[in-house]
Amino acid sequence: MKNYIKELRRKFKKHEIDGYVIPKNDDYFTEYSKLNRLEVISNFSGSAGLAVILKNKNYLFTDGRYTIQSKIESGKNFKIYGFEKLINCSLFKNLTLGIDPKLFTNAQIKNYFLKHNKIKSVEKNLIDEIKKQREHTLIPFFSLDKNIVGESVNSKLNKITKYLKKNKSDYIFISAPENVAWTLNIRGGDGPNSPIPNSRLIVSKSKKILLISNLKKCKQILKNKIIKKDEILDVKNLPSKILHLKGKNFIVDDKSCSIFYENLIKIKFKIIKREDPIYLLKAIKNKIEIKNMINAHILDGVALTKFLFWIKKINKKKITEVEAAKKLENFRRLNKNFLYPSFDTIAGSGENGAIVHYRAKKEKCRTISRNDILLCDSGGQYKYGTTDVTRTICFSKQKHSIKNIFTKVLKGHIAVAMTNINKDDTGKKIDKRARKFLNKSKLDYAHGTGHGVGFFLNVHEGPQSITKMNTVKIKEGMILSNEPGYYKTNEYGIRIENLVYVKKIKKNLSFQNLTMAPIEKDLINYDLLTIDEKNYLFKYHLEVYSMISKYLNLKERKWLSTFI
Repeated sequence: MKNYIKELRRKFKKHEIDGYVIPKNDDYFTEYSKLNRLEVISNFSGSAGLAVILKNKNYLFTDGRYTIQSKIESGKNFKIYGFEKLINCSLFKNLTLGIDPKLFTNAQIKNYFLKHNKIKSVEKNLIDEIKKQREHTLIPFFSLDKNIVGESVNSKLNKITKYLKKNKSDYIFISAPENVAWTLNIRGGDGPNSPIPNSRLIVSKSKKILLISNLKKCKQILKNKIIKKDEILDVKNLPSKILHLKGKNFIVDDKSCSIFYENLIKIKFKIIKREDPIYLLKAIKNKIEIKNMINAHILDGVALTKFLFWIKKINKKKITEVEAAKKLENFRRLNKNFLYPSFDTIAGSGENGAIVHYRAKKEKCRTISRNDILLCDSGGQYKYGTTDVTRTICFSKQKHSIKNIFTKVLKGHIAVAMTNINKDDTGKKIDKRARKFLNKSKLDYAHGTGHGVGFFLNVHEGPQSITKMNTVKIKEGMILSNEPGYYKTNEYGIRIENLVYVKKIKKNLSFQNLTMAPIEKDLINYDLLTIDEKNYLFKYHLEVYSMISKYLNLKERKWLSTFI
């Protein structure tokens, strides 16, 4: 890592820069990427971060999930700060910072650096010059039938063109591949844990489309007549194609359209900046998507319940965190509809559980002890649905103080699940309900309470989330996670996570659980629960039993019945 930093600094003089900025994202702005430029330069492996390498100092910015992890992985060579310090960053001033213009939006650069520093675009990525990125296997795009996604491409294009006409725009440049996936009902293999088709899309107000991608990836969707040959453009030919398009203006998304592509469009067209409307369209799942997600969660609940029974009641061997994660994946693989994990499993025992997004590595992980609490956060991509679930597990009687904290986290989890969404209709309002019981004891957690989830897509998606800041209205059909937690540094971590969807019954909006797996009863102090909370737990476990018991063997079924 040190050598890479030295090599990078040697390039500063040639490019007339005082520093270089390296974000976590790739040029598609996806959270989880097969590229790891940030890890190359900083050793930081988290999913959210940004490094600034100066001539004699290095800075790493990340969020509350990675406070401990970033210090462990990068603390020797980097000064570490929260993302809030990036806004109008004043930690260094009057410098010229080099960037790869394909990896940043104009909005990011303005918010982060332009108040105190200057920015210079460097055409070739300097990290790639230092360490050549590994070539990944080319996986072709594939299409999903209407009976899987519930809506035709034509219907989706109608919604987009209606939006264009309303905003008096000739074109929209869809720069986020997950939004291209939704629009064309296609998927791919460009994400390490999600079926992302790395591509961009231009849609005109007259409903003409242009898919910008690697042509080799498009062979299958061409063959299936999802798209015509003249509707596909190799990314190398985009600059000349833009010049030949007729019209006056383009809508671009200022969260996922890079400086590079914005400048390209700007040569001929007036730019109108809006949030890509597909984020919200995609967030509201239709009845068929919800039905498929329910089915995926039943399969996932079976695998997780089998794992919980095995690790608590059957396993007598000392196993490592890595072995536990592998065992859970093996239970998922028993189902033919399971494809791969929706993110790298977090299996943190004891003190490692306090590292919010801990990743156990074979060469360096703990053996799980009977006295440990194990925090296990995992998920799967299924045909057809995406899952994400966290359970905190114990193997012996725990201290009263730990049970009390687990119960306060559980009370927050139940409070979210029982939200009257007609009244508390934004993530900001719901987040307060989740933290209420911990806050009474002056405790809290440094991450959001919930994120949006994609339909057979990214495990994290917006615009909705349950956080202290999010004001997006929660609507029927949205899917979110419900995951309050508590982390005691160097001791343990607690998190309880279910996925929920928003259902309308008469005129009332409420959350319905998708996740079907038992919640650890051996960590609950029932004296702290109200009658309503006890009733909620009883009904939840009764539903879990009724949904998945027929897929369990006799011993597993008998054990699951003890939760009712």
